[in-house]
Amino acid sequence: MQMVKKIFITVAVIWFALLVLMPKQELYYKLEQELVTKGIKINEQSIEEGWFSLKLHGLDVYAKGIKLAEIEEVNLFTVLVYTDVEIANLVLDESLKAMAPTKTEKANFTHAVWMPLEVDIKAQGSFGGLSGGVSLAEKTVRVDFNDSKAIENFQPKLKQDEKGWYYEASF
Repeated sequence: MQMVKKIFITVAVIWFALLVLMPKQELYYKLEQELVTKGIKINEQSIEEGWFSLKLHGLDVYAKGIKLAEIEEVNLFTVLVYTDVEIANLVLDESLKAMAPTKTEKANFTHAVWMPLEVDIKAQGSFGGLSGGVSLAEKTVRVDFNDSKAIENFQPKLKQDEKGWYYEASF
């Protein structure tokens, strides 16, 4: 029993050290480099590194040189088996209002090891609320709109079923 206890404590200490000492900023910069190869550029005003998180403030998102969005704050939290990305105050460019909601107050993307091929999505904004997910295995996205307020601009892109309006696409 003592051996099992020692192994458990050793694994816990290594796990904790890995989380705390993980080079979070360097991983973010590597992500930025990969996005640049796809024509997407992110400019941030400041970065704060926490024990288990990374906070980005004042982000501007560009695609092929065209400004698409402004984001007040992004908080990335991970414990390796569970990752949560929270976006606060996302404002899309007005030219995109026919394709997507222009103001999102809060959006959450969650991934967990026990569901490795799924990403959960939840958001609140001018459109009301939405929930949905990304299936990495099937390469599909489905987002259900909980409220139907202020969706008339992009409603032609939505479908309707017995639960209400939803957006579905494959990639």
